Amino acid sequence: MQLEIAQTPASPESGFLPARRVWERYGVTSMTLHRWVNDPAMKFPRPTYFGRFRFWRLNELEDWERRQPRGKAA
Repeated sequence: MQLEIAQTPASPESGFLPARRVWERYGVTSMTLHRWVNDPAMKFPRPTYFGRFRFWRLNELEDWERRQPRGKAA
């Protein structure tokens, strides 16, 4: 008998990260994350809601990270 692991929206394996994991990933507060989402110039991915909880698609976060300018080498 083979067991299947249920993937919840909170697990990275499911492709979603909860708000707390996003704060930790970027070292910011909940308020900063809120500002990023509401600032069109940031082009930060919009969250997906499961009930009242916010989750971000991991692939969208990674795409956003790749688009960020890199610092110039000295």
